[in-house]
Amino acid sequence: MLSRLKYFLLIIILPVFFSCHEEEHRQIPVRDFFKTPDKSFFKISPDGKYLSYLKPYKERQNLFILSLADGKERMATSFTDNSVRDYTWTFNNQLIFSQDVNEMDEFKMYALDVNTLQTRTLLTQSKTRIKLLSRNRLNPAEVTIIMNKRNPATFDVYRLNTKNNELTLYINNPGNITDWYPDNNGKILLAKASDGVDETILYRANEQAPFKPIIKNNFKNKVDPVAFTAAGKTFYALSNVNRDKTALVEINANTGREEKFIYATDKADILDVSYSRNKHRLEYVGWEDAWPHKHCLNAEMDSIYKNLKRKLNKGAIRFVDRDTAETKFVITTYTDRNPGTSYLYEKATDKLTQLSNLNTSLKPEELCAMKPVSFKASDGMLINGYLTLPLGSKQKDLPVVVLPHDGPWNRNNWGYSAEVQFLANRGYAVFQINYRGSTGYGKAFMSAGFKQIGGKIQSDIYDGVQWLIKEEIADPKKIAIMGARFGGFSALYGMSFHPEVYNCAVVQYGLINFFNYLKDVPPFFKPRLQMTYEMVGNPETDANMFRAISPVFHTDKIKGPVLMFQGAKDPRANISELNQFVRALQKNNVTVKYVLKDNERQFFKSEHNRMDMYSEIEKFLNNHMKVKQ
Repeated sequence: MLSRLKYFLLIIILPVFFSCHEEEHRQIPVRDFFKTPDKSFFKISPDGKYLSYLKPYKERQNLFILSLADGKERMATSFTDNSVRDYTWTFNNQLIFSQDVNEMDEFKMYALDVNTLQTRTLLTQSKTRIKLLSRNRLNPAEVTIIMNKRNPATFDVYRLNTKNNELTLYINNPGNITDWYPDNNGKILLAKASDGVDETILYRANEQAPFKPIIKNNFKNKVDPVAFTAAGKTFYALSNVNRDKTALVEINANTGREEKFIYATDKADILDVSYSRNKHRLEYVGWEDAWPHKHCLNAEMDSIYKNLKRKLNKGAIRFVDRDTAETKFVITTYTDRNPGTSYLYEKATDKLTQLSNLNTSLKPEELCAMKPVSFKASDGMLINGYLTLPLGSKQKDLPVVVLPHDGPWNRNNWGYSAEVQFLANRGYAVFQINYRGSTGYGKAFMSAGFKQIGGKIQSDIYDGVQWLIKEEIADPKKIAIMGARFGGFSALYGMSFHPEVYNCAVVQYGLINFFNYLKDVPPFFKPRLQMTYEMVGNPETDANMFRAISPVFHTDKIKGPVLMFQGAKDPRANISELNQFVRALQKNNVTVKYVLKDNERQFFKSEHNRMDMYSEIEKFLNNHMKVKQ
């Protein structure tokens, strides 16, 4: 009788136990990861009276304005066709914003008066790229923009009056200028030119003087100006000249000589510099090795930063925007399990007000830790990356999704990734590798990836997977590879040349033919083409290498299932060739699903299309990785 009672109790208790266990690690809906944020891209008006942000309205991002005096929110735009993209405040309390109209290949720029909420069209350009370069403190109604209207290959500089729509050519690009650097008042006294391999920093003492070269380097050695010093005779710059890791330095504007070393770390490149244009001083530098770091360069900013760290307890802090007087700051804090929380910080009262969570549907305790890892490649080089394990006690013999980053001259960073967390929530360990060629680790490490797109870069990815298997983290029979653009190429490369390793591949906007990819570059990219030939390869002199690695020539090698996504308006994609590639795989009896979205470019901006994509990825991985037993 006692035995029968125990059996009865066991039947009752077990379902309750497993129900609780499943609730603890619930499957978070796809929508909760990839939906458009409730509020995002906060900025503060120069006078400190208003906050602006983007917020969805009828599935499109629109501008909203919050008065800090009374806390009232107003909807400033109500577009239902195309979302508001980039925007900024002018110094006379107008908002300048833009729209990218995909279906017409058109760019629009508008001005919005904050008091009346009246919107005016400033510019409408077809097949033209426009970028806002700077605002003008001396003439608040004026902004400086760059635009390739005159010549698709070069960006000229224009002054745009936001009151009367007057557009004036400011600097005519001679054809080799790749970057312009405005000073505190919008004047451009510094520029960077390129002949494709060597880069030259140009300087002029005033707007009437001609530009003269002051620094010339091979592109491996970079100098990126940050801001002029208060005296105006020297400028701050990020430089790796005569050093491996990029440092913050001060350079003589007349001679180009480095006059002062300011800050560097032997761990990683300095990538972020904050300069106060109001107080004319440096504030902090930022870099990332395994984790993000900041070092403050003056006592006032150091006090503010440490105070915020104490108040917010944990997480990395970004200074997003500030008013002209620098008494009010918009900041964001984030972790690997928190996509971001925005705050308004008022220095005078030491008041911190939460503005928004980037994603209120997610709970940090339901997400997974992103842990820095490192391993030795087969040739002995140290390779860093990140490993995110699914929740639960099981830490070994896991199904893995390898996620090579786009680039190759890019990198994975510690922090929140919706894609990583989605995959981990579905039970996969996610492996991100900063293979050689990745940025942030110094000049030597980046240069080690030159002309290795189908060589040691791919070996690093393969060696990383073997390390996971050796450490018994990965189940060797359940490994997928997934990536976008160059990451998509790496996924197809893995399926072609290491079919024994991967169960399947997910390719987002993938690169399948290096010949066409470099032949069909947009006109404005051509000044950098020779540099790209040195880093990636030349279609003429490296034709054998390109043919040996481009997936379009190796459809016979791919045996495992492939899921592909592509935007039909992607300017870098050859849709006809992609269609042929898919047909060739199908002819070889490869299980392939190809999703082409007519209204998208390189990345799926439509929330609906994003939901579709990740729902398809979930089903595809379930079918071919067999995570669910």
